[in-house]
Amino acid sequence: MKYLENAGEMLERLEKYGAFIVVSDGEKVNTMTIGWGHFGIACGKPAFSAMIRNSRYTKEFLEKNPEFTVCFPRDASYRSALAFCGSKSGRDFDKIKECSLNLTDSEKISVPGIENCAVFECRVIFKTEMTPENTSPDTAGKWYRDGDYHVIYTGEILNVR
Repeated sequence: MKYLENAGEMLERLEKYGAFIVVSDGEKVNTMTIGWGHFGIACGKPAFSAMIRNSRYTKEFLEKNPEFTVCFPRDASYRSALAFCGSKSGRDFDKIKECSLNLTDSEKISVPGIENCAVFECRVIFKTEMTPENTSPDTAGKWYRDGDYHVIYTGEILNVR
């Protein structure tokens, strides 16, 4: 399978609608909206990098189970769910239930995807922690005034559906 064949289209969807990142700790499934991400080659493998702030509940899941799906909506039908999942915490809400999202089983990992989305199944191959020392001052001044930096999780793309 050519994992990066539709990367351009997925980046357009990410920019236009956002995307869901889905994680699981083995018992609970959580999702959040992402608006930033990268496709490419990392360690000789097709990869997607997702940026997750240290304060996010999603980060706790990724630290327990280093697998995730990135689910790119095909159209604007998920607009309200993306808004909800981007503004509410899974600590306080079952976002899957609140947004009536239907999950679909993955083929290569333990984390499900979301129905009616292009789903990229990923397993973390490395993570990079952003810090004040390794972030340009103008970027830090614009996006990290509160000190809540991102961890960049780079996952090998194992399957696309």
